[in-house]
Amino acid sequence: MKVYKVKVNGKVYEVELESVSEKAGNIAAPVAAQAAAPQAAPQPVASGAGNEQKAPMAGTILDVKVSVGQQVNAGDVLFILEAMKLENEVVAEFSGVVKSIAVSKGTAVQNGQVLVVIG
Repeated sequence: MKVYKVKVNGKVYEVELESVSEKAGNIAAPVAAQAAAPQAAPQPVASGAGNEQKAPMAGTILDVKVSVGQQVNAGDVLFILEAMKLENEVVAEFSGVVKSIAVSKGTAVQNGQVLVVIG
């Protein structure tokens, strides 16, 4: 065991860490909960159909605030994205009409994944 001192926002915490080897460490990945209702598969978008808004970080879509055909302005909230137990607003980078939405509520997304096309 090694003891480290960590300072977070001016407060000092003591943390004990145990060293493990690759063989001794075993991490089980959590199983994602299934959505209550099945979601429709996202529709593919032809290249050049508009501006692609991409996920700023990996996480899970908690809420979709827009619909296809809706007019949005730069800065409007498009999605609520949960990442590391925090809810983050994904805002529109472009103004225009929502051409397609590539994700739905409960979808796990990766950093840089296309969320919506605005044209």
